[in-house]
Amino acid sequence: MAVSLNANEWRIRAPSAACSTCGHPFADGESYRSRLLFAEGEGYRREDICERCFAAAPEVAAVSQWRGVYRAPPPPAAEPIRRETAESLLRKLLEQGDPARSGVVFVLSVMLERRRLLVERAVHIQPDGARIRIYEHRGTGETFTIRDPGLRLDDLDRVQQEVVELLGSSEEAASSGDAPPADAPNAGNAP
Repeated sequence: MAVSLNANEWRIRAPSAACSTCGHPFADGESYRSRLLFAEGEGYRREDICERCFAAAPEVAAVSQWRGVYRAPPPPAAEPIRRETAESLLRKLLEQGDPARSGVVFVLSVMLERRRLLVERAVHIQPDGARIRIYEHRGTGETFTIRDPGLRLDDLDRVQQEVVELLGSSEEAASSGDAPPADAPNAGNAP
């Protein structure tokens, strides 16, 4: 099944460090509003707005909007070398933007949602009927836009096996909780 994807649909968008409207830098722990807008030809655009500007702003037709709390990024820590995790693999595949891996990207996002690392904020149905699932990372507030490839049940075993191979041996993945269960629902067709 060939899926045509716009590179913009694969980008991960971290929360802004400042208000999109007035430019006021967010303080650690400050509440803000986020909204995801979609425009033909431009794709998705995230706006993070301070509470004051949001209250004064006119109503806008957004794909999704939510409230968040700004967390200042921690200083970078030296990371020990470790095997691939579901989250790091998802980030790497999103950066690559390979449409042939859309099933793997989707299964990884569902796995991370089940592990409560990602929260689905909205589902946007495009004019061609494609579903774009908008996730927010609980820890960092980053927004992930993932195209739902509409996996069929008979595709699931193949995609799950590919995920297990990419994460490492099935024994390592199963023991760490990164392997999707064999009886995972056909989430690709869920609304």
